[in-house]
Amino acid sequence: MTILARTVDVTRRYGDVLALDRVSLDIRAGELVGLLGPNGAGKSTLINLFVGLRRQTSGTVELLGGSPQDPLVRRGIGVTPQETGLPESLRVGEIVDFVSSHFPEKTNKGELLARFGLDDLVKRQIGGLSGGQKRRLAVTLAFAGNPRMVFLDEPTTGLDVEARRTLWDGIKDFHDGGGTVLLTSHYLEEVEALAKRVVVVGHGRVLADDTVQAVRDMVGVRRVSLVAENLPELPGVLASDREDGRIHLVTTDPDRLVVELVRSGTPFSGLEIRPTSLEEAFLTITSNSTVKESSHV
Repeated sequence: MTILARTVDVTRRYGDVLALDRVSLDIRAGELVGLLGPNGAGKSTLINLFVGLRRQTSGTVELLGGSPQDPLVRRGIGVTPQETGLPESLRVGEIVDFVSSHFPEKTNKGELLARFGLDDLVKRQIGGLSGGQKRRLAVTLAFAGNPRMVFLDEPTTGLDVEARRTLWDGIKDFHDGGGTVLLTSHYLEEVEALAKRVVVVGHGRVLADDTVQAVRDMVGVRRVSLVAENLPELPGVLASDREDGRIHLVTTDPDRLVVELVRSGTPFSGLEIRPTSLEEAFLTITSNSTVKESSHV
């Protein structure tokens, strides 16, 4: 498959801060890739290098067979950064026309706004939109120039569930039509719902790069759920929380945990053990990376 975006041994420094550490990554035509990582992991820096907003300290970055610094190359992509500012006096339809005019090909305005649930706002001034509507418009504009590939950095931050799902449908529609997407998100269920491939970054490095299922299998964690008043200290618990009267424990060894729970004599009921979610896998991968780094200090 054709590689549309690539980094090879890329390092990026901000003064003494190492934001990316020898990152090599290929994004192929037709992929929808979810980029996960905690704050400061290097997700936005990587996006900024791909779209030409920053330059790497060392290594190579390629975009659509050329350089991200070339404006002609960048006409083949769409971008929604984490933060956007739109002129509040313009109407929604006017800003779509303005952005589209910068590209050799345009996406039909009516179809574009309908895809992202904004068709009834075409004459509304941007200053009169809610924060969620402005965010949906910012994402919509990434698709205005009929791009081959879009980069979406936290596209649904601040949106309610219904608005997020509307954007998901629009992104899926673009991907189903052959488009390529690289998106970052703090909503891990969003990546599960959209992406086939997951790249987990932490401390400026790629920690995992595979399918959602493979990332889950890689860490081998399970979720143990039960009802109990209080629990003793149990072995192998990576994370825990209490919700709606149930205690949820994340562990790499559920058998040992249950054995120790029974031995403790603690009353409990409603025991359930299930495979991990992507969120639990993500927490395990990033926490293991932190432990490994600490052990090398």
